[in-house]
Amino acid sequence: MLIEFTKMHGLGNDFVVIDAVRQEIDLSSEQIRFIADRHFGIGCDQILLVEYAQHSNADFRYRIFNADGSEVAQCGNGARCFARFIRDKKLSYKDNILVDTHAGQLLLTFDDNDLITVNMGVPRHNPALIPLRTEQEEKFYTVDVNGVEKAFGAVSLGNPHAVLQVNDVLLAPVHDLGEALESHPFFPERANIGFMQVVDRNTIKLRVYERGAGETLACGSGACAAVIIGIEQKLLDNDVVVELPGGNLQIHWQGREHPVFMTGAAINVFEGRIEL
Repeated sequence: MLIEFTKMHGLGNDFVVIDAVRQEIDLSSEQIRFIADRHFGIGCDQILLVEYAQHSNADFRYRIFNADGSEVAQCGNGARCFARFIRDKKLSYKDNILVDTHAGQLLLTFDDNDLITVNMGVPRHNPALIPLRTEQEEKFYTVDVNGVEKAFGAVSLGNPHAVLQVNDVLLAPVHDLGEALESHPFFPERANIGFMQVVDRNTIKLRVYERGAGETLACGSGACAAVIIGIEQKLLDNDVVVELPGGNLQIHWQGREHPVFMTGAAINVFEGRIEL
């Protein structure tokens, strides 16, 4: 099976994007892992599929697969690349694109300055919806990691996020602690783990250990989660610049029951074909 693909990135969070509208695509977990392999395949954090919409009001369906072969419901950086891909491939010329995802529908909007804003929907704070193995919602949750209590905020944007505040993201134990928390029993569906340094009320620095992918250069939903949790903890205002290793995102959130908006760039790296 010969597949045409596009390599893209959003602030260094890189993707293989595949048109499953004009091609017949049916990838196994093994094939997904091969495509994502940086030595023997193409190499990426996630694989994105552009498919026909499931609902009549949507334009397309957006599917996301991690490098380990697992399918997930949400990826903010990927959503911006998804929108850029649709326009570059002339699948749609709309300025506003509505897409179906496993987490609900997303609205992708092209801005005048060629950036893309994603309406990431209303965050979910109920522990059962994140999900967490607890019944009581808290500003801070704690779990034991190797005999040490770790405190964090948690939220879902269609995928589960835990965010820890740190003094310096450069010194944060992102790999070791991120790996331990990502698969902690407290998170029945695993979780993305963010390490947030508050610079001021409108700026944070962030590193994210992503579920099924490890640390990435940027995580859009992780940036949204960090800002949401920072606002909930009275640390941040409503408009925040998130400084990630791969670049900056602008996040806006008005508070409970409001959707969160993420604005940033999406870059086309190269086109290719791969035989599977």
